[in-house]
Amino acid sequence: MGLELYLDLLSQPCRALYIFARSNNIPFEFKRVQLMKGQHRTEEFRKVNVLMKVPALRDGSFTLAESIAILLYLAQKFKTPDHWYPSDLQKRARVDEYLSWQHANIRAKGSKVFLSKVLLPILTGQPLSAEKLEFLIEDLNVVLKQFEEKFLQDKPFIAGSEISLADLVALVELMQPVGAGYNLFEERPKLAEWRRRVEEAVGKELFQEAHEGIMNIKNLTADQFAPELLESFKQQLLKQLLHK
Repeated sequence: MGLELYLDLLSQPCRALYIFARSNNIPFEFKRVQLMKGQHRTEEFRKVNVLMKVPALRDGSFTLAESIAILLYLAQKFKTPDHWYPSDLQKRARVDEYLSWQHANIRAKGSKVFLSKVLLPILTGQPLSAEKLEFLIEDLNVVLKQFEEKFLQDKPFIAGSEISLADLVALVELMQPVGAGYNLFEERPKLAEWRRRVEEAVGKELFQEAHEGIMNIKNLTADQFAPELLESFKQQLLKQLLHK
């Protein structure tokens, strides 16, 4: 049994893994897990990841959860070019620093904008108020400013002159609110140029392929969700958006 990656490309971490594996010619079997259909809750998938989340990896009898852990496993197992996860101590520390920071900042804030603009109207029948949406966008703008000033600065990439895992993880997260209709690159020329460099480094065609679903997410309708999961999704979403 070869390497299997269990992914839903509507998920940011799944896209990072897909792009990383494909751009490095890592052989894997793409196991599609449709979150909206509840395929992550099946007994079959629980055997791969008892946490019932994607992404997940199976490599023979070995299974692994958590996207950053999987990225590092692939980088080391397949000895990908050094720039992805540098051997230089300080460059690697820059990558680790961003990967440690991003969960509660870029990922958390970008996801809330996406959820409020795309999923909330579908699952509840009404959009988030303009005032609350503006508050979420301002929260995202704060961390975008921190990203530019702290992590990107005047460098081509986060760790220096070459792309790393940090850049890939960052950009797939930022594409989530873009897919929802908030073009955060529009008035940020430094960020837009960085995006162009990252896309070129991994291959623009591959990047677009991985993002095809999320860039068409506005076509999503309630009947694309498993009916038995709609109420559960709705309650989780309201808890995440309105009670934090």
